Formats: sequence, structure tokens, C-alpha cells
Amino acid sequence: MTANKLHAVAAAFLLGTATLGATMVMTAPAQAAVRAVVGEPLQQAMALAAKGDYKGAMSLVDKASAVSDKTAEETSTIGQVKAYVGAKSGDISLGGAAAAKNKLASDYAAKNYAAVIADGDALSKAGALDSTSAAVVAQSYYLSGNKAGCIKYIKAAGSAADEATLQLQMKCAFDLNDNTTQRDALEQLVARTGKAEYWTNLVKLAEAAKNLSDPQSLQIERIKYLTGTLAGKDDYINMAQLDLQLGLPAEASTVLDKGTAAGLLNDDRSKKLQALAKQQSAQVASGLAAALAAANKDSGGDALVKVCLQQYTAGQAKDAVATCKSATGKTLKDKDSAVVALGLVQVAAGQSAEAIKTLNADKGDGNGPMIAHLYALYAAHPGASAAAAPAGKKK
Repeated sequence: MTANKLHAVAAAFLLGTATLGATMVMTAPAQAAVRAVVGEPLQQAMALAAKGDYKGAMSLVDKASAVSDKTAEETSTIGQVKAYVGAKSGDISLGGAAAAKNKLASDYAAKNYAAVIADGDALSKAGALDSTSAAVVAQSYYLSGNKAGCIKYIKAAGSAADEATLQLQMKCAFDLNDNTTQRDALEQLVARTGKAEYWTNLVKLAEAAKNLSDPQSLQIERIKYLTGTLAGKDDYINMAQLDLQLGLPAEASTVLDKGTAAGLLNDDRSKKLQALAKQQSAQVASGLAAALAAANKDSGGDALVKVCLQQYTAGQAKDAVATCKSATGKTLKDKDSAVVALGLVQVAAGQSAEAIKTLNADKGDGNGPMIAHLYALYAAHPGASAAAAPAGKKK
């Protein structure tokens, strides 16, 4: 209960007993809602609680509880007074979690942040730390200027940290220039909510990585497309150009179609790029079977990865899975891109659980594992965007 509600309970009880006193004088005990043997020690308990003698108050509540043959109304009233005294005390031994939460709220209102942090520890030890209390404690770390402590506390809170608390972790990490913790907080926010705003910020961190190869840049652009976070004409054009450069014109055409439908690509340059994408897409489609046969004969697997992605962009997700698996059984120059490609087509083929395993298994160096992890997060929310399906007809 909040402090205001607790005070309201106390006021209501006192008002009730003021009326009850006259009733007790005029009415036989059996007819009274609360008999004097119960009501009097409760009134005395309230008086002691008002003076800060909570243990004395609780002893009087216990005295009332010991009365035999209590009515339902008496039992209810005893429970209310006990809860009020315990919570008002702030002593977890008297009032349990309600007491600790009430003290935490009072300390926070008084800007006694060190006390709030101690209150949070008491709640945690009692196994009563909820997301609301954890958020207040995290705020106290932040408001006291202890940004590192704020991050450490939120990480330790685990599942008790709600969305607002994870946002605070991200802010503390930003203030400390801690990109790793920012990414960790964003990944948790994406995993819990799938919201585009968190995807946007997470992808920005990925884009800031050094030494991105062209395939990796395309992989990042594709995640933006899949999650509905392409943010303007330049994003659509950049992705389409990378697609054309890497031999994936069907995806370029699909992306440009979407940008045109959004009213972003009506200029002559965009129209020429779209015409080129459609022309090359037709050429790739007509030669896809021959490309697959040639790639299968190659001792390396990189050519098969390219064919796999061409199949994916043609809507042939299940075929693409088989092709990518064949590629991973051969020598690869770009193992990370092969992992991402396999995970991507597994999602498209409705194999999200397998995709998550594939992508999280990437333990290489450089930017590859970071990008694979982005795709693993996407695999956990594959329906987040209508863009999830590639161009063409799935089979």
C-alpha cells in the first residue's frame, strides 16, 4: 500500500472508532460491530503508532488478536490496524514488505537516496523486491550521481528491472561512454518489447562499428528493413545500391518498391535505379539454377552463400536453407556472413528456433558475432515487421 493509502486507512479507522465509542455505550457487545475488548486495544495501538512506538502498538494489536470468538468485522479491523502500524513503522520485522516499501517511498520523497538504497537491500533480502521498488532504487543511484552504481544495481536486478529501469541503465551508460552496457540494455529492451525505437538505437551502435565490410553494411541495412526502421530516402538507396553491388537485385527491387510506396523515391535517379534492379533481377532469376550448379562444384562455400541469398530474395526460403547448409560444410572465406545468411533464411522458412541457435553459435572475431547477435534478436521477433517476407513467392 502507498503512504497516502495507509494514512487514509488510519483516518478511516479513527473516524470509525469515534462513532463506535458511542455505539458501544448504547449497544450490547453482541450487537456491536467491534466489541470494546477488541476496539480499545486497537485504539490504543493507533495512539502509540502516532507517537512512533510501533512495537508497543503491535503488542496491543496482538492483544486484540488473542480475543476469542471474534466476528468477521473484528478480524478485518485487526488486520487493517496491523497492516497500518507495520507499514508505518518501516520496520520489515514488524510490517514485512509493506513496511520496507513504505519506508522506501518516504525516504525517496525526502531525497534521502542512501536510505532508499538500503531499503532496497532490505526488500531484496526479504525476497520482496518488485519492479516498482527496483526502479526507485535505480533512480536513487542515478540522482545521487553514482552512475556506475546505477548500472551495477540494474544488472543485478535482472528480471525485476522493468522497461523504464532499463532505459535508465542505457542513460547511465551513455553518460559514462559505456557502449557495451548501452548495447546490453538495448538488446534487453528489444528482446522484451520489439519496439522500433529500441531497434533504431541498437542499429545505430552497430553502424558505428569500425571496419565494416560491404556484406556487413548490407546485413545492418537489412536488419533495419526487416524491423521497419529504414529512416528515409538515403537508407533505401544505400541498401539498394549494396544489394546491386553484391548481386542481390531482387532484394534491391523490393526495397526500392517499398521506398516508392512510402513517397520517398519519386526522383529520376531512384526510378533509374529501380529499372536497373528489375533488369538484373530477371537476369539472376533466369540463371539461378546454373549458378547453383556451378557453386556446388566449387571447393569453397562462398559462392553457395551468394546463391542462398539470391534464393531467399526470390522467395525460395526452404531451398535457401539447404543451399546455405551446404555452404557451411565447405571452406569459407567469410564464415560470419555464411552464419548470418543461414540464420536469416531459417527465419524466412519458419525455423526461428533453429535460426537463434545458428546465430548465437557465431563466436568469431571482429564485427561478425555482433551482427549475428542482432539477427538472433530479430529471429526471436520475426513477425515484428511486414517486411519480414522477401520478394517473390515462398515455397
